[in-house]
Amino acid sequence: MSNIELLPMAEPDSSDVAPCCPPLTERPFTVEEAETAAPMFKALGDPVRLRLFSAVASHEGGEACVCDIADVGVSQPTVSHHLKKLREAGLLTSERRGTWVYYRVEPSVLAAMGRLLAPPHTS
Repeated sequence: MSNIELLPMAEPDSSDVAPCCPPLTERPFTVEEAETAAPMFKALGDPVRLRLFSAVASHEGGEACVCDIADVGVSQPTVSHHLKKLREAGLLTSERRGTWVYYRVEPSVLAAMGRLLAPPHTS
């Protein structure tokens, strides 16, 4: 049982969006923009990582203990490896609390991903 109170997460406004790239439909990426976005897509290109990312993002309170998300059909060391790759790609943050590690998807990451994949604006 945890004594940590989870506060509701505020919706990010456009100033909170992590800088990445313009929407895919706006214009072709520059070399630098492609190099920024590629690690995120590479990290999410693995089914186990995508499941872990989804488990964290959809978990109540917006964060999850590794103990709550580790049942993805692979060993614990493999789960740790995949979570490390998601952290390195900037998709997850983590915090150790006692013996457990808690993972969170920052709202700015989801907002930036949404902006990147947004359909073109129609007028």
